[in-house]
Amino acid sequence: MKLFALNNSRDFGGLIAKELVLSLNTHEEREFEDGEHKSRPLENVRNQDVFVIHSLYSDMTQSVNDKLCRLLFFISALKDASANKVTAVIPYLCYARKDRKTKSRDPVTTRYIARLLETAGSDSIVTMDVHNLQAFQNSFTIPAENLEARKLFADYLVPLIKNEDPVIMSPDFGGIKRAEQFQQTLGKRLSRELPVIFMEKYRSSGIVSGERIAGEVKDRTVIIIDDLISTGGTIARAAAACKKSGAKKVLALATHGIFTGRPDETLQGDALQQIIITNTVQPFRLERARVKEKVIVLNAAPLFAVAIKRMQEGGSITELLED
Repeated sequence: MKLFALNNSRDFGGLIAKELVLSLNTHEEREFEDGEHKSRPLENVRNQDVFVIHSLYSDMTQSVNDKLCRLLFFISALKDASANKVTAVIPYLCYARKDRKTKSRDPVTTRYIARLLETAGSDSIVTMDVHNLQAFQNSFTIPAENLEARKLFADYLVPLIKNEDPVIMSPDFGGIKRAEQFQQTLGKRLSRELPVIFMEKYRSSGIVSGERIAGEVKDRTVIIIDDLISTGGTIARAAAACKKSGAKKVLALATHGIFTGRPDETLQGDALQQIIITNTVQPFRLERARVKEKVIVLNAAPLFAVAIKRMQEGGSITELLED
């Protein structure tokens, strides 16, 4: 087995390699004066099973499109070098939120990304907490594994809330299934039933509205769960509504902390006590200490490492995700 991590995901790749008691294999990424680039493995991959780690989000040095292009080129270079099987390990999968047509002639980018990865030569893909699991699974014709952070979140939360009265909240109706799954995971850890509630959410021309909560939060610890935090507006709106309705404490869980826009302003309010994310995306956009102090980053690399090992040895990913 060969394990590569492209440069901008090398830290996360190193964590995975450490869990697997391996070293990352060497590769080259070269930039040219006209903005073009090339990437290639520097080791023999003939007849090898190769895992390539690269998280697809914009950062201070590369756009999401730059990263996607580099990943596609590297996968193709591996196949041209006679790699037996190439698995794209993408902790955060780009363009996954546009999974259906909401207006006439809308693109369905989830499906397009699947086509690009498959055409480049990917034999399988591993990601984590995609926005719409059904759309993700329907887009790929190759094996596509979606890991989940809910057990990581539950392990972190149990010591904090074991003596409190928690309630699980989805910040919109579309996330109810995710909230219910987390309710089952956390409920088993606490050995009790937990209620699930949700908040109304309407979006029109980019403007989000709605403040009513379907459920009781007074004097309770509210745990808001979502797949990602982008601008932070949805989480901040839900936290403010909970606090207004008498919640004792509000915590937010989101696998991917993108933090675009003005998160330092949006998330600085007192309504939200903690924001728990994973290191699939580093929270590099946060600057204010008041917000950074709220953010807890959990390490998802061990979960990816176990998944990679099971895929290589023929183990079950389904059993890995079960409570």
